[in-house]
Amino acid sequence: MINRQTIDRIFEAARIEEVIGEFLTLKKAGSNFKALSPFTNEKTPSFFVSPTKNIFKDFSSGKGGNVVTFLMEHEQMSYPEALRYLAKKYNIEIEEEEETDEEKKESTHRESLYLINKWAESFYTDTLFNDEEGKSIGLEYFRERGFTQQTIEAFGLGYSPDKGNRLLLKATEEGRKRELLEELGLIKERNGNYYDGFRGRVIFPVHNLSGRPVAFGGRILRNDIKAPKYLNSPESAIYEKHKVLYGLYQAKSEIIRNDLCYLVEGYTDVLMMHQAGIQNVVSSSGTALSTDQVRLISRFSKNITIIFDADPAGIKASFRGIDMFLEQGLNVRTVALPEGEDPDSFARKHDTDYLSTYLKDESLDFILFKTNILSSEASSDPIKRTEMIRDVVSSIALIPDAIARTVYVKECAEITDISEKVLISELNKIRVAKFRKVNRAEEEDIQPADLHATDEPEIIKLDTSYQERDILRLMINYGTREMELEAEEEPVKLADFVASEILEDELTFENELYHKVFNQYLDLLSENESRDPVAEMVLSADQDVQNAVVSLLSSPYDLHKWESKSIHVQTEEMRLFRSIREAIYAFKVRKIEQMVTEMRKELEELQTAGEDFILKLKEIDELEKVKRKFLAAQGITILR
Repeated sequence: MINRQTIDRIFEAARIEEVIGEFLTLKKAGSNFKALSPFTNEKTPSFFVSPTKNIFKDFSSGKGGNVVTFLMEHEQMSYPEALRYLAKKYNIEIEEEEETDEEKKESTHRESLYLINKWAESFYTDTLFNDEEGKSIGLEYFRERGFTQQTIEAFGLGYSPDKGNRLLLKATEEGRKRELLEELGLIKERNGNYYDGFRGRVIFPVHNLSGRPVAFGGRILRNDIKAPKYLNSPESAIYEKHKVLYGLYQAKSEIIRNDLCYLVEGYTDVLMMHQAGIQNVVSSSGTALSTDQVRLISRFSKNITIIFDADPAGIKASFRGIDMFLEQGLNVRTVALPEGEDPDSFARKHDTDYLSTYLKDESLDFILFKTNILSSEASSDPIKRTEMIRDVVSSIALIPDAIARTVYVKECAEITDISEKVLISELNKIRVAKFRKVNRAEEEDIQPADLHATDEPEIIKLDTSYQERDILRLMINYGTREMELEAEEEPVKLADFVASEILEDELTFENELYHKVFNQYLDLLSENESRDPVAEMVLSADQDVQNAVVSLLSSPYDLHKWESKSIHVQTEEMRLFRSIREAIYAFKVRKIEQMVTEMRKELEELQTAGEDFILKLKEIDELEKVKRKFLAAQGITILR
């Protein structure tokens, strides 16, 4: 475990503009840098880097944070991986913290498994290229399938000798632990004897996001023995098959760049597509797609295109996968290949341009795809046609975004020639039934446009989130700045002024996150008044706090261009006291409005205009007077 002192040295040494500049083309923009967002396809730069604040903010995607956050978002590194990357870049020696015996044991065990798998990968690769059996059987198989040397090396393909225990003998010779080999499925035991788990098979290593081999898939080449065609590693402390996608390590940068992921079925589909130039492609390795795998893809792109061969049974079986993507909020399209083709064979026959064009032109959204498949079965049978429409509506009902559901309902109505209202009614039934199962009420339903008309006024909730954010924004950006106040002999820090105004009136922030940020800022400031709490909060282990602070620090606007034209605009910083006073007064006005609203409700509940009624009216009147004073201080006059 990397100790705190090392982490501090890493953050002190790392220059955020230098690190991000290795991945993006940054252009100077005043005291900041800007670039096109790496997370969205935009034409106008909205990605900003602030060297002085040591943060980045992408206004098109909403992402933001410090230099480590960027590496985690852009390169999909884990927190320790990002720290080690920066330590290596800035030549910082990493000091590890003493772990508990249990932590040491677990960490050592996992690392041992990684090392064993890395050794096995090298063994299989070496056998493929340098062993006579490997070259004549394994390498010949890959070459017959059309794979180039570059592809074989990029994916670490290999071969396991047909003789029963060559890997075991090599491992024993090098002093490797047999129990670790067995745990990873590299060797197996039968009647007290051990043999190689993947013997006589070509090997497809499965890598995690960091490129470390966590498992293997093996395809048997002999036809004269009874054995499964494909054999996969068992799950272990470093491998959970439902959380890994084959080819994602090699594809992740292209998925991000294209903002699109292609999903195919098998190992060779990925290999040949990649070799043909379509490199943003992954596979679930022939196993049923899992929710974790869907979420894994969504970390890199919200757009997924599933590629199928023309087998009707296989296509129908894929409907479950489509629904899983929809439920996680991804945009799903599909491509059906010509009859008799699979991604491997199709990619082998065509160049990159043809493949790209075909995949683009032949892709259908999930509604067209499902209706095309199901309508061929339904034909003129009204019962089957009803089932088809209900199946499509069931898929739409899974989509979490209400606007997207509305759009797809309209499309479905046009395709099926069924009334939009009827489809919406069915959709709402499905959604309500689903949420009843998990004891959760549906939060929003799609309603046709003509049902929105109502004479009832909209009820507006008088919360204070906007005012709280404005106060926090000024605190985070200028909290340690000193202001001259008429009532005070010495300058007062903005943060101290805010604290006295809020806490002395016994007011609290309603927004839980803003409340947490406000208190954390004041706690850090009270611990050491000479430091700026923001520097620590940007590095907070609490991701919600870190994101909130980065967002509050960020502004897409820059006035330096105006100044270069001799147009001098008074900035917020120039009128700091006025800005924070107005923000606090606006907050207090909203609080008063909340109190008055509650009191008016209490008045309605009083049956007679007695003493309590009169007292309540007086309280309301006093609050309204205070409110008018606050508004007047902001230059706002209420005409009565």
